[in-house]
Amino acid sequence: MLSYLVFVITCSLVIVNTAFCSLPILILSLLKLVLPMKAWQQRCTQLANRCMWLWATVNHGILSLVNPKLKWQIEGVDELKMDGWYLMISNHLSWTDIVVLCSVFRNRIPIPKFFLKQQLLYVPFLGMACWALDMPFMKRYSREYLVRHPEKRGQDLETTRRACAKFKDTPTTVVNYVEGTRFTPQKRQATRSEFEYLLRPKTGGIAYTLASMGELFDNIIDVTVAYPDNTEQPFKSALMGKMERIVVKVKVLPIDEQVSGDYFNDKPFKRQFQQWLSELWKQKDIELQQIHNK
Repeated sequence: MLSYLVFVITCSLVIVNTAFCSLPILILSLLKLVLPMKAWQQRCTQLANRCMWLWATVNHGILSLVNPKLKWQIEGVDELKMDGWYLMISNHLSWTDIVVLCSVFRNRIPIPKFFLKQQLLYVPFLGMACWALDMPFMKRYSREYLVRHPEKRGQDLETTRRACAKFKDTPTTVVNYVEGTRFTPQKRQATRSEFEYLLRPKTGGIAYTLASMGELFDNIIDVTVAYPDNTEQPFKSALMGKMERIVVKVKVLPIDEQVSGDYFNDKPFKRQFQQWLSELWKQKDIELQQIHNK
């Protein structure tokens, strides 16, 4: 009974925090539209990012407050800097991932900007705030739908290009969940993934981002997230105060010839890029096996 009371209190605190931080972000977004001067727009973007920093900081406090047994295990963040441009790739397990990534990196790199599903635009407070922060909303189409509507092909690339154009004036961290969806054992089985703790990575999103602004990125941040003691429902566990351990392991990768090339027109590079990401995912799966077996 107590855990459900904690769940209600935690949800209420997160909703209030989201609403409180969303309002100034929306106001700043409107000011950017009313006064379309570049210097003014950059200043508004910086202030909006500070509001998101506040949201992440308060959420971190709530998470720590309601989970008294929580232990953070964070590795590999020493090389990062606040004034850099980064492309972050990560495995994806739960809604908790967004709170965790913002909590861990809020004072280490520019506030992360996520590629989000179109449906999240309609979530009260959160959706509009993400829109105001210039986060791109991606509309996914099935292969069958694209066969019937070939004119929709390439729209994700155009959305990515428009979003990345807005990121070029202010140091930014662009986050891409390359699996495309949250991991579950059922999805793993349905997609016949060869990994134990991961779905197969998709190269399109990360390739689009590198093609749009690869010359600006200082590094790729490869993040491995795990909740080894709360694997079934980590989001619910965190809200109920039952989260015990959060593991975040980071590898800082160079922007080199392995990821710099014409993915869309150079077939040998495309195959090499797919192999590079697949190998990265194999190593991540081994790392997750080690985390869960400790």
